[in-house]
Amino acid sequence: MDLKEYKRRRKKLMDMMGDESIAIIPTASVYIRNRDVEYPFRPDSDFCYLTGYPEPEAVAVLIPDRHHGEYVLFCRENDPVMETWNGRRAGLDGAIECYGADDAFPIGDMDEILPGLLEDRQRIFYTMGNNSMFDQRVLGWVNQVRKRARTGVNAPDEFISPNHLLHEMRLYKSRAEIAAMRKAAKISAAAHRRAMQMCRPGMMEYQIEAELKYTFMKLGAQETAYPPIVGGGANSCILHYTENNQVLNDGDVLLIDAGSEYNGYASDISRTFPVNGKFSSAQREVYELVLKAQSAAIGKIKPGNHWNEPHEAAIEVLTAGMVELGILKGRLRQLIKDQAYTKYYMHRTGHWLGMDVHDVGDYKVEGEWRTFEPGMVMTVEPGIYLPASSKGLAKKWRNIGIRIEDDVLVTRTGNDILSKDAPKSVEEIEAMMAHELAV
Repeated sequence: MDLKEYKRRRKKLMDMMGDESIAIIPTASVYIRNRDVEYPFRPDSDFCYLTGYPEPEAVAVLIPDRHHGEYVLFCRENDPVMETWNGRRAGLDGAIECYGADDAFPIGDMDEILPGLLEDRQRIFYTMGNNSMFDQRVLGWVNQVRKRARTGVNAPDEFISPNHLLHEMRLYKSRAEIAAMRKAAKISAAAHRRAMQMCRPGMMEYQIEAELKYTFMKLGAQETAYPPIVGGGANSCILHYTENNQVLNDGDVLLIDAGSEYNGYASDISRTFPVNGKFSSAQREVYELVLKAQSAAIGKIKPGNHWNEPHEAAIEVLTAGMVELGILKGRLRQLIKDQAYTKYYMHRTGHWLGMDVHDVGDYKVEGEWRTFEPGMVMTVEPGIYLPASSKGLAKKWRNIGIRIEDDVLVTRTGNDILSKDAPKSVEEIEAMMAHELAV
């Protein structure tokens, strides 16, 4: 992302904050996986959105109209010994030259310097509750300034979470963000295609997961956006199944929910296909019903429509289809009113997508569903899950779990499916699986 993009975002946030305010936005903490092994570090999304700074132990401070620079970054200094052990650091000079900070100070000096930056500021934009230890530090800095009241220094007396402002900004994607999300979706679609081509009865779920991750990294994605779901047979009916340790059996379907993260932006794609490359008649009937529901939902995504319309469209199609297949029994309107569909379709039809896979942004505004506007990106993911444990379910339907999920951008005239390169029709999937892939 260009430095100008981050500068534009900071400027917009500070304009909304107003004069005599200050924002304190720390990055994420480093977490221990086990003993002295750390999880791979990933910056806090709000912090990264404003700075692009990738290193741990950093705090961004935004101070509108500060004479010596509005963007201050506290970060790690260069340290040749530590860099030999753990990799290069940008240092203070790099924070300014490479990441656009107006001023940079050592993270170890923050307790000494930050109270002075709070002086004569009326409002602090800081989100309490994410890190209790850091919360106490912020309160300590404020109290230090309060103790100097007799010298004529004023301390902030208002705490405001920046979440609403920041998350509204993040909801509307810029051209650069859309380009990153389009790339993430292309990489993920290629991984789903490879999974289809590599899948054979007798393989393990984790072997397919390995093919997904291999393709992600080969094509330039730095991370998975979330732990991949690779569930065959009965496991396809577990919504957030991540064990991925069972054998893939001939005659079962395989549900994959997997997306890459590219330059900090997530993709989120689900595809379901037969392990042996050919849908049975029952699998095909359920699959094409879910595909029809997804098409109806995507058709509702356009400026002026509201957030719940795709979900309502999907429910209508799924419920009617399950009645036609004999999975549900009763009158359509009453079944929808009673939410009878939730026995086999128990989740929403989508969520916002961006830097986080379940991205920020309100779904309702003043109690009403939010209206779609250009630049918003969401998933559309209807499904039907028919576990063998469901009472009264005909044998032919048992252990068929289908989810079809795409990433959809709202445009000025309608929508654009960012993940369209992942095969989706029965014919496309079966043709892809019949194609021999050179390993």
